[in-house]
Amino acid sequence: MACLKLGSKSEVFHLSGHTWLCSAGLKPDVMIQVDEQSFHLHKFPLLSRSGYLETLFSKASETTSVAQLLDIPGGPETFLLVAKFCYGVRIEVNAENVVSLRCAAEYLQMSENYGDANLIYLTESFLNDNVFTNWEDSIKALERSREEKVLPLAEELHIVSRCIGSLAMKACAEDTSLFHWPISVPEEVTTTTYWNGIQTKATSENWWFNDVSSFLDFPMYKRFIKTIESRGAKANTIAASVTHYAKRNLPLLGCSRQTGSSPEESTNYGDDIYYSQEDQRTLLEEIVELLPSAKCVTSTKFLLRLLRTSMVLHASQVTQENLEKKIGEQLDEAALEDLLIPNVRYSAETLYDIDSIQRILDHFMLTFDSSSSIFEERQMMGDSHSLRPIKKVASLIDGYLAEVASDENLKLSKFQALGALIPEDVRPMDDGIYRAIDIYIKAHPWLTESEREQLCLLMNCQKLSLEACTHAAQNERLPLRVMVQVLFFEQMRLRTSVAGWLFGSDSSCGNIPELDGHNNASASMTMNGMRERVYELEKECMSMKQDLDKLVKTKEGRNFFSKIFGLRSKTKTSPCGKGNDDAMMIHETKN
Repeated sequence: MACLKLGSKSEVFHLSGHTWLCSAGLKPDVMIQVDEQSFHLHKFPLLSRSGYLETLFSKASETTSVAQLLDIPGGPETFLLVAKFCYGVRIEVNAENVVSLRCAAEYLQMSENYGDANLIYLTESFLNDNVFTNWEDSIKALERSREEKVLPLAEELHIVSRCIGSLAMKACAEDTSLFHWPISVPEEVTTTTYWNGIQTKATSENWWFNDVSSFLDFPMYKRFIKTIESRGAKANTIAASVTHYAKRNLPLLGCSRQTGSSPEESTNYGDDIYYSQEDQRTLLEEIVELLPSAKCVTSTKFLLRLLRTSMVLHASQVTQENLEKKIGEQLDEAALEDLLIPNVRYSAETLYDIDSIQRILDHFMLTFDSSSSIFEERQMMGDSHSLRPIKKVASLIDGYLAEVASDENLKLSKFQALGALIPEDVRPMDDGIYRAIDIYIKAHPWLTESEREQLCLLMNCQKLSLEACTHAAQNERLPLRVMVQVLFFEQMRLRTSVAGWLFGSDSSCGNIPELDGHNNASASMTMNGMRERVYELEKECMSMKQDLDKLVKTKEGRNFFSKIFGLRSKTKTSPCGKGNDDAMMIHETKN
């Protein structure tokens, strides 16, 4: 840390209780009160350097004069340094006291009109030549500027803005070797390289994150961020810095347990510092406003942590809506575990906050604009890359529904509303939504047959895998209509598969002109394998047919099929996907 040494005389001041006395040999003729301390001094050294004190004591009598300087910047500590400067006693000016000295000198009018090399000139030169050129000293100077009595005059003298400007210039600089090294540069942000045998160190772009997060309060930090933004800092750099600041200064953001604590409670965050939840709520709301508006520059995981914390702290509705919108714009980057936000609202019914996730999904769908012609064009053109985000979100929401489905308090309407937001065509397979539906039905055994049928409208039985079809065909929790449709579509799939094997074998055999001994043996083995596979598929078809026959013989099954036969001329909508003709389905199952 740079310093400036002034004066040459030895110490002549000593403290007695709350009184500073000067052992200069002459009787003091001035008593100045600064807060709780008093200074017994002499007029001449003071009046020769200070225009303010000269005006104050010019009309005073020859007896001891008394004055009060209750609002002098820096208080008694700074005034003692000013007094020593006036007496020519040795003092040291450094980054920690120069701001208060500069402001006190301005307050006392210590300009060049009252002696060459006066305190205003000396402190101003030290700021420009030493403090503003050094990262560490600029940080310390800015810290001292925050003091209550110093800040107004430090703002008026543009000391604060100049400190922030110097920090911003260094943070945005590509070559940090032009400036003095920051307070602390962790090893993980430096890399060692060799050029022609010479060892050099390169610093990563986030070398300044820790310093500004640790030493600047939020008003100063906000001004710093706005300044580097005006200097062209990248949005992702700003987002990373704000994220670092939030993690450093929002204790609840890092808590593993985030329950609905009362606002009166406080959180311990190291060094015996306590933050009230009201302070944290205010800080969180301001941090959210400071985040860049650009999409995908802030981590989705971090945004979801902010949202969770905002609910615990009962932040404003505007803040939560802002976070939900940001998350919705990049929902495809989210992880399932981060979406499981506990419901901490006062009137919470469900274990997890389903409503918030639905609003987030609404924002995503608005961003993706799935209802527009753009979505249809993407499908027709087979643009898999542009459809990748919504496919990831479809899988994510299916997994989320499976996680929350076991909550007995989750209403059917909410489950359906969330699942229905995903367009059917974007799911390559419907195994995920089937699993969620099955878990929900199992956790809600009181659902009626009609309600279960309505719930199954979320899936398409034709898009279930073989394993899922096998499970669904034996799942007694599913509605009877759904079970029959699963069996029907699986039978159709097996028939198609058999036909493919048969036609494929005929085609391959017809294209073989001559076979030597080795090739003939290989072809024979291939044909035998085909016959075995066809035989297995026929057995599966026969087994399904027998299952259907048993189902028809039951009372419930006869009533169901009678109802279908009575409406053979009508086409109904399948509860498991697109519209299918029920009469045609029965005709196929009989053949």
